[in-house]
Amino acid sequence: MMCETFRALARSSLTFIVAVGVGAAALASDKVRIGFVSTLSGPVAVVGNDVRDGFNLAIKLNGGKLGDLPADVQIADDAVNADRARLAVERMIKRDRVDFMTGIVFSAVLLPVVPAILESKTFYLSPNTGPRDYAGAGCNPYFFAVAWQNEDMPIAMGTFVTQKGYKKVALIAPNYPGGRETLDGFKRTYKGQVDEYYTKLGQLDYAAEISLLRANRPDALFTFLPGGMGINFVKQFVASGLSRDIPMFVPNGNADEDTIKPLGEALLGVYNASHWGHDLDNAANKRFVAAFQQEYKRLPTTFAAQGYDTALLIDSAVRAVKGRLDDKAALHAALAAAKFESVRGAMRFNTNQYPIHDIYMRMVAKDPDGRITNRIIGKVTEGFSDPYAPQCRMPGL
Repeated sequence: MMCETFRALARSSLTFIVAVGVGAAALASDKVRIGFVSTLSGPVAVVGNDVRDGFNLAIKLNGGKLGDLPADVQIADDAVNADRARLAVERMIKRDRVDFMTGIVFSAVLLPVVPAILESKTFYLSPNTGPRDYAGAGCNPYFFAVAWQNEDMPIAMGTFVTQKGYKKVALIAPNYPGGRETLDGFKRTYKGQVDEYYTKLGQLDYAAEISLLRANRPDALFTFLPGGMGINFVKQFVASGLSRDIPMFVPNGNADEDTIKPLGEALLGVYNASHWGHDLDNAANKRFVAAFQQEYKRLPTTFAAQGYDTALLIDSAVRAVKGRLDDKAALHAALAAAKFESVRGAMRFNTNQYPIHDIYMRMVAKDPDGRITNRIIGKVTEGFSDPYAPQCRMPGL
């Protein structure tokens, strides 16, 4: 009887030791798994492709690793389709068991799919859109906006256009959450009359909008039309002759390198607010810009810079927890600390996990070599914080 008791205890002890051993081994991952869903096809694909290129560049410069772990990145194209994104996200979370999700560029895609990501307790790091839904009372510990809150740049532009003395401004944006929030941001600080026009997301023909501009004759124009939308609009706006009399102001993405290339001199003199520029004088940015040009043979856009920063954030967090990606509390703390050198310079997360950062005014001009590009002409706001942060009472994990 005594022997049987000892044998039972021995078996029980062995089971406990094995279980502890397995649990300890699970704490340290053999690689970091990332699900990257973005818009990689269609008229606005340039945004997603640049985010992807910036993200991949950071991994390549890090020897294929993030936080000293091999980076396994699963990439899918959402084609600005929430259902398609939902399927990719479900596969990456359930089958691939990713540690992080990232990549989505449009809030029209993000908002329908991100609840499932957050419910699975997978961290989502947004490299572009920063919807108000998760900036205020709806803030979530698993959601980090690495780029901006959607109103950040428009708020700066509203102030700038007011200071320029324009009394009546026409506003044009696609009718989806990011577009509406962009115009809301501009109206938050602009002191004058506005006429608002909303288009379809992906629209390429602007005859109707240009007819309205011709009829209403605003003093200035503020547009948010991503990717090919903005390129087509500017071509048609210039062809109409209205650009000679109605100056255009835009957020950074509408006058970035991907837009400058096909439009050239049509964008000369256009002001655009941004938290980043390729001419920002800091060591991290100089390294990024030089490496991006060497790798892709073109200047990076804001979107590429945001993808790069997102990868650096993951790198810093994985390193801080020593690869123990199952420790959600420690990983959350490491992400919130944002201990990496952002290409935008000073940057930290607010209590709502949206960035506090400087915002600059850029202008499209010719550089000393005659190249048409953006140059920073001054700082609009230092340490800008979005207006929704005070409403956030961040819940625990």
